[in-house]
Amino acid sequence: MTPPPAVLQPAEWDRHSACWLAWPSHGHLWRENLGPAQAEFAALCRAIAEGGGEALDLLVQDEDAETQARAALGPVIGQVRFHRVPVGDIWLRDTAPIFVKGPSGPLGAACFRFNGWGGKYVLPGDDQVAGRVAALCGLPRFPHDWILEGGSVEVDGEGTLLTTRQCLLNPNRNPGMGQAALEKALRESLGAEKVLWLEAGLLNDHTDGHIDTLARFVAPGVVVCMEARDAGDPNAGTLDRIAADLAASTDARGRRLQVVRIPSPGIVRDEAGELLPASFVNFYIGNGTVIVPIYGTPHDEAAVAALTPLFPGRRVLGRSARAILSGGGAFHCITQQQPEVP
Repeated sequence: MTPPPAVLQPAEWDRHSACWLAWPSHGHLWRENLGPAQAEFAALCRAIAEGGGEALDLLVQDEDAETQARAALGPVIGQVRFHRVPVGDIWLRDTAPIFVKGPSGPLGAACFRFNGWGGKYVLPGDDQVAGRVAALCGLPRFPHDWILEGGSVEVDGEGTLLTTRQCLLNPNRNPGMGQAALEKALRESLGAEKVLWLEAGLLNDHTDGHIDTLARFVAPGVVVCMEARDAGDPNAGTLDRIAADLAASTDARGRRLQVVRIPSPGIVRDEAGELLPASFVNFYIGNGTVIVPIYGTPHDEAAVAALTPLFPGRRVLGRSARAILSGGGAFHCITQQQPEVP
């Protein structure tokens, strides 16, 4: 019999002691979308923290960035701890550590290598974020000498992990590591007793198919994904295949997955007319609130309504992420929860 893993990544719905984020401040990256992205970011922070939700640990580039953030966060400023740490950009789901628990409860920071999503966006400081956040937490650091982004894995907290072949088996991440080697590494680093592989992700997704834009666990044995509601949705076939593959899967406990489908945003384009990888499942599950990214589409309200009954005891809020999406992702991509240890 295989012994149980030494560590386990908790489910996102488990209680958090804090949420880690980084203030958007790189004008050369965000350009005309910097101000709108900062406004959306501040609204996300308020939604996570208000009502005693959870503390925020916010990385800021310098004194000027901290001053901007303090002014924007306003009523929740008392729940924010500021850390002056250089980052390439705000995508902490992929650059910060993944927090894991040992069998007796202690928390540690699993730190993986980061190569700018397969070399596409190599930004100064991003490959140092995981170690710096681990040091700020004062937690044991568990280094892993292979590349993994937090948005590429989704767990149920009971040993089941979802991912995509397009990302994890991509030669631009870990050439030479096949599926069996990766499954072994995921078991050792995150406690994945069973890995469920989907094929590919949304069109024009520079992350090469991160799972957190495709399918999310909302409870043990229950997973949510999207379906096209517009005839011209270019991701319709991909979304149908994801739902079918999930419905045919069982988790680490042997349960057949219950699959809940919500609308897709459909076609969302940037200022140049390029299709963006918009997703309603890129939500963040906070202690008291689930914050759903919305994009000004006809399906925004229906998506929030469909997600609401899946999170009893939590508010489910839609908040604009249209400007943040111009950078390539949404709310889950820019947050990293730190689980609470009893």
